[in-house]
Amino acid sequence: MKRRLKMGAIRLKDKKIPMRRCAGCMESKPKSQLIRIAGYEGRVTLDPTGKAKGRGVYLCPDRDCMEKAKKKRALQRSLGMEVSGEDMERIFQELSEYETKSD
Repeated sequence: MKRRLKMGAIRLKDKKIPMRRCAGCMESKPKSQLIRIAGYEGRVTLDPTGKAKGRGVYLCPDRDCMEKAKKKRALQRSLGMEVSGEDMERIFQELSEYETKSD
């Protein structure tokens, strides 16, 4: 139901912030704070833009979250494909460039 505004009043829409869940720590955070890993046609790539084709999984740029995701095999499960050890090492090496210090 729409409300009528009184004369001179301007109503602006609040912009929603897209939220995503980290595969490591399982916390929901704004999409802009997480890094996307995309799986498409059997290939797994890091997607810092968040616009690559394929199914995506998100991780915090934090060493602890990366290790948790690796231990739980969260990438394989979320992407729905088997990820080789070489690909995992390459992805986590690329992720380390985005890593932030955790306190």
